[in-house]
Amino acid sequence: MSEPTSNEDELARNVIGACISVHRHLGPGYLESIYESALEVELQHLKISYERQLPLPLQYRGKCIGEHRLDFLVKNSTAKIIVELKAVTELAPIHKAQVISYLRATNLNLGLLINFNTRLLKDGLQRVVLSSYFNS
Repeated sequence: MSEPTSNEDELARNVIGACISVHRHLGPGYLESIYESALEVELQHLKISYERQLPLPLQYRGKCIGEHRLDFLVKNSTAKIIVELKAVTELAPIHKAQVISYLRATNLNLGLLINFNTRLLKDGLQRVVLSSYFNS
């Protein structure tokens, strides 16, 4: 595990900018699915490559035991990050644990956890770096 690269950090900044744009237009109070659809429109507008609701098979002892879906896997030619959206009163530790699990399952370093149900989006934004949880 390593720290995010400068390319991953730049991609994250671009995604955060897209999320800020969505939040400025919509504000808080909608369902997560509305923000997900709006973010997809914004990413397309900005020509940022992504996969939405990407299936993530979960393995245990070499056997597939289920599947989850990533809200977004955002990527460019040199970087990939996970973007997990929420529209909740307050982010809980389980939300961050979810992103950490996705990072481990995909062998990626950086995820963004974004709660759109806040007055200011910066209050609902968490940058999750996998190495921060396993290099201590």
